[in-house]
Amino acid sequence: MELFFGVVVGLFILVFLVVAHELGHAITARRNGVIVEEFGIGLPPRAWKNKLKNGILLSVNWLPLGGFVKLQGEHDAADKKGDYGAATFIQKTKILLAGVAVNWLIAVVIFTALAIVGLPKILPNQVTIPGDTTTVSSPVEITALTAGHPAQQAGLAVGDKITNFASQEVSTPSRLIELTKEHKGQNVEAVYVRNGETHNVQVSLRDQADGGYFGAGLGQRETIKATWSAPLLGAATTAQFTFETIKGIGAMIGNLANGFVSQFNPDAAVREKAASDLKTVSDGVAGPIGILGTIFPAAQRAGPAQLLFLTAIISLSLAVMNILPIPALDGGRWFTMAIFRLSKKKLTKEREEKIQTVGFLILMGLIILVTFVDVSKLF
Repeated sequence: MELFFGVVVGLFILVFLVVAHELGHAITARRNGVIVEEFGIGLPPRAWKNKLKNGILLSVNWLPLGGFVKLQGEHDAADKKGDYGAATFIQKTKILLAGVAVNWLIAVVIFTALAIVGLPKILPNQVTIPGDTTTVSSPVEITALTAGHPAQQAGLAVGDKITNFASQEVSTPSRLIELTKEHKGQNVEAVYVRNGETHNVQVSLRDQADGGYFGAGLGQRETIKATWSAPLLGAATTAQFTFETIKGIGAMIGNLANGFVSQFNPDAAVREKAASDLKTVSDGVAGPIGILGTIFPAAQRAGPAQLLFLTAIISLSLAVMNILPIPALDGGRWFTMAIFRLSKKKLTKEREEKIQTVGFLILMGLIILVTFVDVSKLF
């Protein structure tokens, strides 16, 4: 039942974010005189359709992996009234980037709401607003247990929150580690909270550091809270995470290029460094399966705040990915259009189709490669 719930919530998040992205295109297109022929939820084959009063064909499709919008005269060279191609350069720019703006705005709204109740802190230098924001730390929590070690033998479980250890208050994971070292080989009392109830347990610590005196992985969540500055914090956090995402993509591309080129270097040390760079790319990149593999467990285990945070991060990632100059994406279509405008060359239907086809094949190749990496991680 939990798995089913996770799948449903995960798919809902993905479809919602993509449909919101496409809705941005559709609304902006209509406001700029372009006719929207079809707005689809999910991907074909079609399961249901209905012609709305405004003339748009609304369709629901069988593959719950996003959505799409079909505009009249989508080629840049189309020139009939109501065609996308007949719109001005500025109007086309608005239409192409509207989806990115919607995804970015969703992230801002979610981060703003979380700033009021507690925005998870995941970056050491995560932005704050001086004079208003405060950082709140949760109790130290057990995140993993080593089989046969004191923590497990005492009956402690993953998720237990340690509040007191050896008659000392525990405020940080490092403090608990210090206490286990100070009392190694001794029998001490641990106070912990499980499901809202406080318990006491005796723990016999090991006297050897091998494997740890306590035998547990420790974690602590930090949240940032704001009042009047919540909207500012939401926008600033979105901007910071956008920068970090772009920086991460740049580093990934750099590692990938360096890894491939250096594979042919005769120096063994350089080739070893290249293999490390390629592994870094492999570990850091995730495709549809990797994203779903993140959302589904989160939907099963995380609370509403963590799930909202993940939704904002994915929305922001969709925005960043769509501004990349890959022809099959929004940013790529704008980049192609801008290049031809600057060079004063006509972007014919045939030429645009060739560029989009090549871009689409490159994109599909990347998706297949990333999916292969995702599947290999599963096994």
